[in-house]
Parts: sequence; C-alpha cells; structure tokens
Amino acid sequence: MQERRIGSSGLRVSRLALGTMTFGSGVDEIEAEEQLTTFLDAGGTLVDTAPIYGDGASEPLLGSLIAKTSSRDRIVLAGKAGLGFRGGEVVRDSSRRTLLDQLDMSLRDLGTDHLDLWQIHRWDESTPLDESLAALEHAVATGRTRYVGISNFYGWQMSLSHTWLAGRPDGVPLISNQVEYSLLRRDADDSVVPAAEYLGMGVLAWSPLGRGVLTGKYRNGIPGDSRAADSSLEQFVTPYLDPDRTRVVEAVARAADGLDVSMSHVALAWLLGRPCVASALVGARTAAQLSESLAAEEVELPDEIVQALDDVSSPHGWES
Repeated sequence: MQERRIGSSGLRVSRLALGTMTFGSGVDEIEAEEQLTTFLDAGGTLVDTAPIYGDGASEPLLGSLIAKTSSRDRIVLAGKAGLGFRGGEVVRDSSRRTLLDQLDMSLRDLGTDHLDLWQIHRWDESTPLDESLAALEHAVATGRTRYVGISNFYGWQMSLSHTWLAGRPDGVPLISNQVEYSLLRRDADDSVVPAAEYLGMGVLAWSPLGRGVLTGKYRNGIPGDSRAADSSLEQFVTPYLDPDRTRVVEAVARAADGLDVSMSHVALAWLLGRPCVASALVGARTAAQLSESLAAEEVELPDEIVQALDDVSSPHGWES
C-alpha cells in the first residue's frame, strides 16, 4: 500500500487507514483480529481508535490483538481524547484533566507506552482552548505521543489552534485534522482543506464512503441488515439518502460501470486525489468488506471522471 506524509510532518501513513469505531460492539474479537491481519497483510499502517469507540470496548480489544499479533512496530497508532460517557450520555470534555486521564487509559488499554498521533476528538466550547492545547504539548514533552492533531474542527478552529501551538517556545506542530469527507459530504472543501494547505497540515477523512451510501447498498431500498434499518442508527444514514445525494450515488455507479470497478473504489479513489488528504479511514463489519475497500488502492480515475464527480457532488446549489 502506498504511503503519504501527513501534511508537512515527517509522519508517513498508509493512504487507507483502519477505523476501529465498532470493534468490541458491532465487530467481535474473532472478526476484529481477521480485519487487523487483513489490513496489515495489505501493507496498511495507520490504525485509528478512541476511548469512546465500541462503547468503551474498542481499545482494550485492539490492545489485546496488537499484543497477540506482535504488530505494534508495524502500526502507526492514532488515538483521541475529549469525548466520554457521563450519566449515560456522550459529553465533550477537553479539560487538561480529562484529556490526560483518557490518554493514560488509552496507553494502558492499548498496551503501549506511546501513541504515534494523539488528537482532540471535538472542539469544546466549555474549556479554554489554551488549556486543551497545552495538554497536547505536555503529552509530546512527556513522550506519551509523537505527534498531535485535532478532529472535527472547522477551518478557523484549526487555524487558531495551529497558530497558538506554533507560537509556543517548544513549537509543537499540529499536523492533522480528522473530518468527515466524501463525495456526499464536502464541507471540508470550504474551510478545512484551504486551511490545511496554508498551514501545512494533513486531512484524515472519516466516513469516506458517505456512511455506507456510496457503496450502492441503498440504491434499491434499505437492506434489513444495514445501519439505516437499525432504529438506533438510522439517523446516521437517512440524511444521505436525499435526492441531491442520490444523484451523486448514481453518477458514481455510472463511473464504476464504465471502469469495471466497484462503487466504493470510485468513491475512495476520488477522495485520495483531493488536496491535503493523507489517509481515508475505512471501517467494516467483515474482513471481506475491508478487503474490498483496500483494493481501491489500485484504482486511478481518468481526469474526465474526476471532473464529472466534482461537478455533480458540489453542494453549491443543492436544496438541502
């Protein structure tokens, strides 16, 4: 698998990353091990996790699998902090106390003495930004992470954060912003990508298949085993089934037919061609699904197809 540097940093990662959000919840131990093995055998390196993933079960499971497969030295391990459960609800808390407590918990659960990339999971209006960023700086200074980044920050938020850290005496660089980015969600083009280009940061794209819609599975209705058929998850998917996005899906289907590849390959190849995208995070229910996504590495889109997809997926002028 090809590698890219994240922004202007020296950290190199595979262009496709393994997302572990459902490890320990939707993906059991046997399946998770098969996915990790499949990913590593394909040459993948970047594995992304967080304490909240799998309802708290993802990192202990991932840690046990890394130990079992003796694969820590082959993995670029990316973690997060700042989201957690409180009273049964998900809360944002990017205070120094919570960030560093979650980091120490992650290191324990993952069975490692450091992360390769540590990210603030979401912007937290209730905590002073300098307090949160100082925790990133402290984590680097104490050797608990090698690089730091952010996740789900708007362009102005990432610019402010980058500038604050860069102006400190130690000059710890903020190297990445992990955001949702796909042919069905192009908000990043408005501010995140231009900011990343200017600042020398990389973009890590989550949900690159448009929450599963770009695989084509919903073209003829809602499959019974899909997330859209699950009452607890349907709101995650149904906003992406509107008429404007359906036109994008059909354009991807036409491109896939013409190139004799899968729809997911077209969607991922388009995304990997976008400016500043260092890696696209793919998650799967099965190792077979993961293998299908990883095969996108071999696909290159003709310029005319890229332009057609750019045009049809542009949100400007969409009604919703």
